[in-house]
This record gives sequence, structure tokens and C-alpha cells, in this order.
Amino acid sequence: MDFTGFLGNDAVKARLSGAFASGRVAHSYLLCGPAGSGKHTLTRILSAAMQCEGRSGKIPCGVCSGCRKALEGVHPDIITVDDPDHKAMTVDPIRAARSDMFIRPNEGKRKIYIIPRGQDMNESAQNALLKILEEPPEHLMFILATTELHKVPATILSRCQRFAFRRILPREIVGRLNYIAEQEGIDLRPDGAELLAHIADGALRDALSLLDQCAAAGGTIDSAAVLDALGLAGNLQTAQLMDCVLRRDTKAALLLLHRLYGSGKDVGAVLGELSALARDLLISETAPEGGAALLTGGYDGQTMDSLLRQADSARLIAICTTLQRAAADMNVSVNRRTDAELCLLKLCDETLSGDLSAINARLARLEQQMTAGVRYAAAESTAQVVPAPVEKPAPARAAAKPTAVEDEAPPPWEDSAPTPADESFDDAPPPYGEPAEPERPQSATPASAPQAAEPKAEASAPTGDSDIWLALMESYKNRLTPDKRAFVGQADGRLANGVLTVYCPTAVTKAMLDTEAVAAVLREVTGQSVGRAVAVRFVVGEPEDGKKRDKFQDLLRMGSKFDNFNIK
Repeated sequence: MDFTGFLGNDAVKARLSGAFASGRVAHSYLLCGPAGSGKHTLTRILSAAMQCEGRSGKIPCGVCSGCRKALEGVHPDIITVDDPDHKAMTVDPIRAARSDMFIRPNEGKRKIYIIPRGQDMNESAQNALLKILEEPPEHLMFILATTELHKVPATILSRCQRFAFRRILPREIVGRLNYIAEQEGIDLRPDGAELLAHIADGALRDALSLLDQCAAAGGTIDSAAVLDALGLAGNLQTAQLMDCVLRRDTKAALLLLHRLYGSGKDVGAVLGELSALARDLLISETAPEGGAALLTGGYDGQTMDSLLRQADSARLIAICTTLQRAAADMNVSVNRRTDAELCLLKLCDETLSGDLSAINARLARLEQQMTAGVRYAAAESTAQVVPAPVEKPAPARAAAKPTAVEDEAPPPWEDSAPTPADESFDDAPPPYGEPAEPERPQSATPASAPQAAEPKAEASAPTGDSDIWLALMESYKNRLTPDKRAFVGQADGRLANGVLTVYCPTAVTKAMLDTEAVAAVLREVTGQSVGRAVAVRFVVGEPEDGKKRDKFQDLLRMGSKFDNFNIK
């Protein structure tokens, strides 16, 4: 092994090989970079180059006794300083090595001390090492490696030649995996090699470990074999799970997670893949032009566009934050599956998170509801002014959402999507804050219809003229502007002989409600419920029948709209 066989980080390799070729070798080197980027391998090459006798004309030659012993880790003049008994390196190993540092080497040219965990030295160990680095003997050489450069003090950094390692490119990892597979007789397919390089995230050591794990089962190693061996869900199922989350389809998301768990997938890995997809979506949403180079590249443009149409940046940031917290808690979880299911519940319904994101979600829903209510009330009041009724198409409720192109192919997960939820769940009440659209009749009753059809419509209305006011209260509020909703809740109503009488407790309440916009909403909602035209009048006082609203029942109805709130 020499500098030419070192994979990646060509700039570092060129500088070190040139230094040894010209004889300009420093007494201390600091190798910093992410894990798996080749720091330990280059440390062994440096040690062998320092002890090489140069018999074959290249350094290290790999033939002489000094190279072989250095590469095999048995050279007496190459010492590794570490403290495996403690998480942080104490001063004791440094003090123990100091007594031998001033003794000349036994066989090689220099005595080399390797410190593989430079970031784990405590303050005492750093001070002890600094005293030697300030005035080192001529025969002494240090090689420090670290993954956290910020933990190394500036006094040590200034006395070492620093070499920064970068992550190895996926194409370089794929080439090395194919070479090793060919040498070892492993049937590695191109899609399997690309997936291994993608999972390794720039660490060749991790890619080789994953290749050994997949090869242990035997057979052909393709993308499907890699996913099965590592317990991953795959891009298609991850995109399908993200689609369920963005549509807030809790049942479908939990069923898909159940299938993945039953097929042997690791729930922590599934959440990790979901987090990577959420990151790609967030980058595509916030930086559509220059962010393509930052994406993982595991998803096609059609899938990304289909998912981006269902969420905005704020929702994607909340999803990423929730997934990151759940992934961090997985290491100390008692039941990983339960934690994954709780995470999906919070992703599908932000109001369940119990933190500021829940409040933000509710405020966003209220803002949308207020905006929709203001627009709708203005449209209703304008329509009442028109003397002659003109038939207009009903406004589409989803007009704000972009419509899909007719000839656009469906998302790739549509063919394997889970069975939709049972239709019996359609009658469930809507979540808190969302408008409850009153059920519309199948066919509108024409104005010239015979009077014989009216009794049939009255038979389907709620029994009792006071019950219909309470039954339609939420529908009234969802159609009114925010400044009118509180006053509607204070009033009471009775329906008799086709006239809805609204009893206002005070004159102020009557002044706020006795407007054409409010009357139009009450007429339409009540008329749709009873199946015939209804007139509306406002009066001050109590209902003539003497029946008063039960405040306790009002409290029960209000409490049922809040999460985790029960009244007994």
C-alpha cells in the first residue's frame, strides 16, 4: 500500500507524497475529517513511508522490512497512544510515553507516536503533549487524527501541519466496491453498488462493512438485496409514507408502517429515510434553482413535484424537526415501534405534538378559516343585492390548490397504495378548527315545486324548533366572519312556519347580527337543512316558549372540540 492506492482526497495525497519525495517532512501532522474518510489508512501509509528504506524507488516501497512491519502494525518504533479504559484520554498515557520519547529509535529512522483520538484528550493531556511539541527531539514524529477539529486547542494546531479530509465521492466508492467484489468473487450489481455508496454517505469504511454484511447471505447483491439485508424501506415506500403524512392520512400511514415492520424493516431506519426525503423536499421548496446539487438524488422529479404540491416550507420544517427529535430518542427508547407510531401521529396531526408547533398549526388553521369566512361572507352579501337570480357555478372549494395536468402520470406508489379507509369513517366529525360543511341535499327543490313535497322535507328536519338552532350552530359560525361568531353563540333561535326567529339577549347583539350578510348565511344553512326556503328575523328578548339553553350542554359541546379535554 502506497500513496497511489489511497482513494479520494487527491490534494492531501499530492502534498504528502511531494513532501516525502523532497525530504521536507514535518515533525507533527494533524489529520482531520469525517469518520471513514481515510485518516487511519493514511496514518499507516505515513508511518510506513517514514520507516521505508526505499529499495524499489517508491515511498513506501512495501517490500523492505520497515514497510512490512509498519503496515502490519508490529514496528517497534511506531507507538499508538490511547486510553481505551476511559472515554476521554487522560494525561497518564502521555506521561507514560514521555519517558521513552527521548530515547532514539531501535530500528527505523524516527520514533513515531500516533494519537488516533485527538479530540478526546482532556486539558491535562493536551498540556502534557504541548510541552513536547514545543521542542521535540530530532528523531520524534507525531501523527494526530481527529473528527472534531474544534476540540483541539489552538496551541497544538499552530505546531502541526494540518490536512483536512473530505467525504469520498459516491462514484469513487462505487469503483472501489466493484474492484473488491471482482477480487473476492462477489456478484455485485451496479444498482446495488450505487445504493451502498449512497448509504455509506462518503465513508468508504462503512461501504465495505455494508458490502461484507450483504455478501454474507450469498447470491446476487442488487438494490433489493441491500434493502432486505439492511432493513431499509426503499425510495418507493418512503415516498408513499411521506404522501400519507402530507395528506394527514393517519390510518394509511400507520398501516404502511405496520407492513414495513412486519417485513423486517427497522423503524429507526424508516424514520431516517423519511427524514432524508423531508430534507430533499425542503431544499427543493426553498432553493429550487441552485439546490439540485444538494439533493441525495434518490427520487425522480415526478415524485418530488407530486409531494411538493401538498406542503409548504413551514410544514416541511416541522416534519424535519419532529423526525430529528424522534431519531435522537430512538437510541434510549424502550419500545422503538411505539415511538415511531407516535412520531407518525404527530406528523399527520401537528396539534398532537403538545409544543409550539401545535399552537402554530391551530393558528394557521384559524387564519385560513378566517380568510375563507371573510371572502365567503362578502360573496354572499353581494349576491343578495342582485335583483334577478343568475345561475352561477358553485365555487370550487379546492381552487387554491394547483390542479394536476390531465396527462400527467400518477405517482409511482399509486399502484401499490394501501386500500383506502372504510367509507363508514366519512361521517366522523371534522378536526378542531376545520369548517364543518353542512350536508347538501341530493337535488335542490325547484321554486315551482308543488307544496305537497314540503311535508316530506320537514319530516327529515331535526325534531323541535329549538334543536335545529343548536344543531346548526357550528355551521353558522364556520360561514360567518370572526366578529359575528361570538354574537351568534350568545343568541338563541326558533324555527316555526318557515320563519327562523333569532332571539338576541341585548340590543347590541341584535345590532351586530341584524345584517344582510348574517341573514343570508342563516337562510342558506337552515334552508339546506330543512329542505325549503326559510325567512330570518331578529328580535330582542327571550324565546316565547320559555325554554332556556342548558349552559352545561353548551360546555360539553365546546369541550368536545378540544384535544385531550374531557368533562365529567
